[in-house]
Amino acid sequence: MSIPTQMSLAGFIATAPALHFSKTGNPRFHARVGCEHYRKEVDGTFTKLDPTFHDLVIFNDTALSAYERFRKGDSFLASGYVHEYEVESDDTTLIRDEFVARRIGHDTQRTRYEVRRRDVAPTGATLATPPPAVGV
Repeated sequence: MSIPTQMSLAGFIATAPALHFSKTGNPRFHARVGCEHYRKEVDGTFTKLDPTFHDLVIFNDTALSAYERFRKGDSFLASGYVHEYEVESDDTTLIRDEFVARRIGHDTQRTRYEVRRRDVAPTGATLATPPPAVGV
C-alpha cells in the first residue's frame, strides 16, 4: 500500500483571522497568509525574496480550532488542496485560488509551545505493553 499524501502549505498568518458562518451554520475560517521564498545563488548562499500572499480557508470543526489557536504573525504548516474559482469583475472573469486546509498546526521550527496531551497515563504507568523478548 502506498503512503497517503496531500498538498501542503507552509507560511505565516498575514491578517487577523476571520470566522464566518454559512446559512446552514457551518463555520469558515479565512485569513491572508504569506509564503516566504528564497533563491539559491551560484556561491551556495540564499537570497530572501519578497513573500507572496494567498487566501487560506478552513471549514467546520477545524475552522473553530484554528480560529481559537492562530493569530496574525503565527507560522503554520497545513495540508489540504488548492481550490480555483471564477470571479466576475468589470465584464471580465478572473480566476482566483485559495488553499483549503484540512489540517493545520503551528510550525515547530518557528514556534515555541507546550504540548498538552489528552489521554495521559497515570504517573508510573505505561500506555503500551513492551514487545515480547525474542530468542530467550
